[in-house]
Amino acid sequence: MSSSTFQENELNKSIEDNRDLHASRQRPDLTLHRTESAFSRALDAEANIDDSPIEDGHVPISEKNDNDPGPPPNGGLTAWLQVLGSFFLFFNAWGLVNTFGVYQTYYETSPVWQASPSEISWIGSIQAFLLLLVGVISGPAYDNGYFRALIATGATLIPLGFMMTSLCKTYWQTMLAQGITIGIGAGCIFIPSVAILPQYFSTKKALANGMAASGSSLGGVLYPIIFIRLEPHIGFAWATRVIGFISLVTVWFSVLVMKPRVMPKHKRHLVDLTAFTELPYVLFCIAMFVAFVGFYGPVYYDQSYGIQQGITSEKLGFYLLPMLNAASIPGRLFPNFLADHIGPLNVMGPCCFMTGTMALIWIGIHNVGGLIAFSCLYGFFSGGLVSIPPVAIVYLTKDMTKIGTRMGQLFFISAFGLLTGTPVTGAILGSSYDWLGVQLFSGIAVVLAALLVIWARLSITGLRLRGKT
Repeated sequence: MSSSTFQENELNKSIEDNRDLHASRQRPDLTLHRTESAFSRALDAEANIDDSPIEDGHVPISEKNDNDPGPPPNGGLTAWLQVLGSFFLFFNAWGLVNTFGVYQTYYETSPVWQASPSEISWIGSIQAFLLLLVGVISGPAYDNGYFRALIATGATLIPLGFMMTSLCKTYWQTMLAQGITIGIGAGCIFIPSVAILPQYFSTKKALANGMAASGSSLGGVLYPIIFIRLEPHIGFAWATRVIGFISLVTVWFSVLVMKPRVMPKHKRHLVDLTAFTELPYVLFCIAMFVAFVGFYGPVYYDQSYGIQQGITSEKLGFYLLPMLNAASIPGRLFPNFLADHIGPLNVMGPCCFMTGTMALIWIGIHNVGGLIAFSCLYGFFSGGLVSIPPVAIVYLTKDMTKIGTRMGQLFFISAFGLLTGTPVTGAILGSSYDWLGVQLFSGIAVVLAALLVIWARLSITGLRLRGKT
């Protein structure tokens, strides 16, 4: 081959190489598509991070994940069935915690066994405490693929606890059945009810969570009314069994319709100590502990106050708790809707403040109309207090792979507020019925929680009042 021919071939090859390089630079769509897909996967609530190797900032073409379900659908039959299934999990978790007030009033005059108001409130406190504490264990179990096993366990223990409660003849039997068995069952279904929704919703997460969380309010309305209406006619045992049968049907509906879109690829650590170096997160955890110390005072003792003070008849007094829980349904939906638009901390601070203020206003209520209004307003404002925290933790967490751990830590700390709050309230009430002490304790605690939430918000944004936070 002549020298001129060789040079000509080399020149043509160089031109072809440059043309290919230029063409590849003109086709960024493939890389952009993969980047957008990876970003969508990162929005998943359990932060399913794609662990495929990345070289020079580009995902290799050959490494497409056939098991990737894509971004959350944000709607459709399957997605809304998960919301409905989560609704019934809340219905049988927090709904039962919100129902205990009617049992508190009944047990105070129980013909079977006798105990002080503080001792009785320990049953409900243990139930609520275990609901959150078991979540620390059920969270990693969920991450390891035991979603169905968790909700099936809860669907067995909750009805079993009611059936055993209907047979109890002593205080400690009731504690074991209603406090511990139902509490563990509720703890098994709580984390799955929260964790699964963001797999189906990347937008409207707060609204979907609020719709599901309203199940706890409806449970707190229906279960007390069922007990109140049935107990005088068929007795305590069968009234409790009817509630057990309803819980059996509703929670097993969730077992049948709910399924994760994708199981997390990482294993959750039980503790993330670096979270406690972040001031907003620390303040928020303390706020939730203090809030739950005071929050359940009116929920447990609103009925007893109306009846013992002679403000309402016993028949009307029993309906104050269902009124409170009914009002918390819009109290969970509307604040969560706002949280999607203006930020969870911007909503939660005012909700906490108004809840605490209502508990203090309770001091001056001495008539039927005022007590009904108090029950409804307390239920409405407290709805945001108990439903927004999971959304707020998402906002306060930069690394989404740690969201489950940080949420579990929050629930663990909050659990001790639930454990101690109502027994302390019962001890303050005592046999002398010190209602002023109960009202001050509840109101001051929740107002203090509101100030801590506002402090957490200001530690992020400074004194700037506007902005989605």
